[in-house]
Amino acid sequence: MNSKQIPFNKPHLVGTEKDYISQALAFGQFSGQGPFAKKCSTWLEQLTGSKVFLTNSCTSALEMAAILLNIKPGDEVIMPSYTFTSTANAFVLRGAIPVFVDIRPDTLNIDEALIEASITKKTKAIVVVHYAGVACEMDSIMEIAARYRLFVVEDAAQGLLASYKGRPLGTIGHLGCYSFHETKNITSGGEGGALIINRSDWFERAQILIDKGTNRHQFFNGLVDKYTWVGLGSSYGMNELLAAFLWAQLEGSKDIMLRRMRLWEQYDFALKALEEASLLRRPIIPIERQHNAHIYYILLPSLEKRERLLEELKLVGIGATFHYVPLHSTPYGKKVARYDGNLLVTAEQSSRLLRLPLWVGLEDQQKIVLNALKNCLLS
Repeated sequence: MNSKQIPFNKPHLVGTEKDYISQALAFGQFSGQGPFAKKCSTWLEQLTGSKVFLTNSCTSALEMAAILLNIKPGDEVIMPSYTFTSTANAFVLRGAIPVFVDIRPDTLNIDEALIEASITKKTKAIVVVHYAGVACEMDSIMEIAARYRLFVVEDAAQGLLASYKGRPLGTIGHLGCYSFHETKNITSGGEGGALIINRSDWFERAQILIDKGTNRHQFFNGLVDKYTWVGLGSSYGMNELLAAFLWAQLEGSKDIMLRRMRLWEQYDFALKALEEASLLRRPIIPIERQHNAHIYYILLPSLEKRERLLEELKLVGIGATFHYVPLHSTPYGKKVARYDGNLLVTAEQSSRLLRLPLWVGLEDQQKIVLNALKNCLLS
């Protein structure tokens, strides 16, 4: 067996990260809300047109969303089963019951046509996950939510710089959540995230949440003579050193996105013939969606062929991988969640999906990946 020659992911450095971290160290304000945090927040607010709070992870952003929605024990929250555990955990921590809905076979996003059938008197919110940075059918989802007076949270962990009908992902629902984990296109150097708030009447509550339940922000703005405990909160904020790293990445985001898109398009072009030969299926991008080249995946004809391909690529040192284990099939998912139907599409597509390496710097090695993939599939 060869040692891994081409990893599945390799974090990209713009080149200014160390300099900005040094500047943050010299400034001496490490806990957050320093100059680099303000730069990042301003950049994201200009992108989204919404209020943005930097968080220490997308998980924290989702947990803040659950608190802002006033999720209580027994509330039901509709979401796809094909997602990461944080999507569900954020609401289970508040006592809610995840209600899993099947996904569409084309985008692997929640099937908007199945949402309404899962709504009950206990339903409080719909959480959508924009898989691979490809938008869900947000018009239909927002219409359903409005009709039943439900909240919508966009788990846009993979969705930064992607859009739906010209609107940035994360800005269409009531709340949006981004991730800057090292596996994402834009990273803060490890863990990191952001909460996007699209309702102005929630700004103050969110500020209290991220200030550990205090009115600290009002104090530093001269609105009160001391700050104290005024509500729920926790240590959700991003520290200044991570914000300095993130600022370098945001400054370099245009180049990062262009290079990732070229890699994504090269995969897509090169694999067209294999799709026409029914050896795989490429990603499907519906009209009026601008994706962000976060993931390039293929769907194999069966689980057995997916597992065989994974093993053969591993033997030649290529770090391809599968993705989520559907939450409805997990030990804890079976314990705390419910779902209607059998989630057949979720089960089938998840068992056939394989993700290919996609990271800035792969350009010189992408042909190796493609040749190995073709050799394995055609042998």
